[in-house]
Amino acid sequence: MSALNLAQKVLLANLPEGVNTLPEPGKTVMIQFSHTLYQDATGTAAALAFEKMGVDRVKTTAVIVVDHKTLQVGFIDGDDHRYLESFSKRYGCWFSRAGNGICHSVFLEDFAQPGKSVLGADSHTTNAGGMGMLAMGAGGTDVSFAMAGKPYKIVMPEVVKVNLTGKLPAGILAKDVILNVLKDLGIKGNKGICLEYGGDGVKSLSVPDRATITNMGTEAGVSFSIFPSDKKTKEYLKGRGRADCWQEMKADKGATYSRTLDINLSELVPTIALYPRLKAMEPVTEHAGMPVDAVFIGSCTNANYANLARVGEVLRGKRVKVDTAIAPGSQATARMLAAAGYMEIFYAAGVRMMENACSACIGQGFSPPTDGTVLSTGNRNFLGRSGTISANVNLVSPVTAAASAIAGKLVNPVDVIGDDLKFKEPPPVVDMGTYVAPLPEAEAKKVECRYGPNIKPLPDLDTLPASLSGEALLKLGPEVTTDLIQPAGKYLALRSNADEYAKQATFVQADETFSARAAELRDAGGHGFIIAGDGYGMGSSREHAGLCPRILGVRAIVAQGFERIHLANLANFGILGLSFETPSDYDKINQGDKLDLDLSGLDAGKLTLKVNGSTEIALKLEQGAEDLPMIRSGGALSYFAQQA
Repeated sequence: MSALNLAQKVLLANLPEGVNTLPEPGKTVMIQFSHTLYQDATGTAAALAFEKMGVDRVKTTAVIVVDHKTLQVGFIDGDDHRYLESFSKRYGCWFSRAGNGICHSVFLEDFAQPGKSVLGADSHTTNAGGMGMLAMGAGGTDVSFAMAGKPYKIVMPEVVKVNLTGKLPAGILAKDVILNVLKDLGIKGNKGICLEYGGDGVKSLSVPDRATITNMGTEAGVSFSIFPSDKKTKEYLKGRGRADCWQEMKADKGATYSRTLDINLSELVPTIALYPRLKAMEPVTEHAGMPVDAVFIGSCTNANYANLARVGEVLRGKRVKVDTAIAPGSQATARMLAAAGYMEIFYAAGVRMMENACSACIGQGFSPPTDGTVLSTGNRNFLGRSGTISANVNLVSPVTAAASAIAGKLVNPVDVIGDDLKFKEPPPVVDMGTYVAPLPEAEAKKVECRYGPNIKPLPDLDTLPASLSGEALLKLGPEVTTDLIQPAGKYLALRSNADEYAKQATFVQADETFSARAAELRDAGGHGFIIAGDGYGMGSSREHAGLCPRILGVRAIVAQGFERIHLANLANFGILGLSFETPSDYDKINQGDKLDLDLSGLDAGKLTLKVNGSTEIALKLEQGAEDLPMIRSGGALSYFAQQA
């Protein structure tokens, strides 16, 4: 390769030692990640997996952040947090306690480095791509293997350039940019590509703006998104006291791309993503006047200082007409807002200030009323994600949310703010004392991990039999999200007890009888199948969406198509990901049908599914042949133990 694009450069910089070439797009490439990231909702299971590996100390710069389960109703969440802190001390991780901020926010502020790489047990780890970093989400088990020094397998992506020109007008924010990128790109059919942002328009975007854009790239299903590391990046790192981490990262002149998407920032207007699932991104003006019951301003996507300071200017001297909550992305952001006087403006406006955490974005508090209409600055509006299944959650930028909170209905913020939206900029708050730093190795070895009564070891999973015989436990349509498979909200507390989580929550929003029926089939010696349309496993990286169905006896998912992270999670727990050779064969299977699958052709990736003893359907393996030894062993941990 003579002229390299930025994505190729950052991939090359993070190959395992001794490897110095990249394969063609579509081929497998191994990445040696320099950084890893856990959060508390996925981190307990991931940490338990790491302990099961028997590795004595982490091999990466490892960061563990408490940000999801901060309500701590009852003992369970507190026990999980105590366990993660003791785990951090024992194995050499940085630990961020509850209240310090959202994992992606604090990681960007205090740990992200241009040219380096991070694998996180959260799909929005892509946030750090705004720093010029290779940043990807994965299941917790894969992150644990990376933390143990093992390379992580990805498919070499095609690189799509997003060419940004112009400059954002007043009242148009980075959230409006990514909503319009998603509108043009779509939320399906993007597996195996990455987005590289370039063009003169990049210069006008701050690092937090860029992170907002790369954060939501995951909603398109892309592998990762990345911005150049330039003078703006250098200024940001200098303000955070980390100027020594900076390096320039940019594409070579003459670099090539699979295609180019052009976005003129100057032409963008305030945009709304209508419920559900980021399917309709439309100008706010087309829906102005929509009644609003509640407004949430926060999340890892939008809760940076500049965004919330702009919100403060919109709210200055006014009062909100609907229930409105703000959750800063980090303690550093909250302290800057206080120093600039914005906290007083928020309170005077009648806003509820929430903890520096994920909170309402994932249904952890501030759930809307029945059939409520919500404006949220979060990154997802899946069914039930807010904690209220019947609520309509629409995604907008922070200034659109603030202006609408004042009006009590959806309004165009440009009509409210006029031609400018200047805000105060106090010095950045940098306080590494808010973290528990890694202990020296000798001291760390003396630490014992502390487990609560709800923290249960990961189950041992049996090997794959020579054939599967059971039934289609559930037939679902397209775009099945991990929120539907394994919902969060009130069920988050169960994450450290996979058996109970499986029993209470698996597919509960799709069919309340699923867990009981699946367990009955499993206990009778049968094997469960799930039948689905395209886009199975969209959304979160939560590996419980693979683990819990597996606990209930599901051994194969037969779908028209899968999303990247979830397909890997299925393999990690010994579940086959299979697709139809002829997509329309999906119509030949009904829920409750008896299914038989001879696995003798598995190595060739070609299988025949027999339905009700007669109809035969050709299937193909979506996972790689290299995954088969692991799947046959019962999953990644079983295979690792055998190899060890």
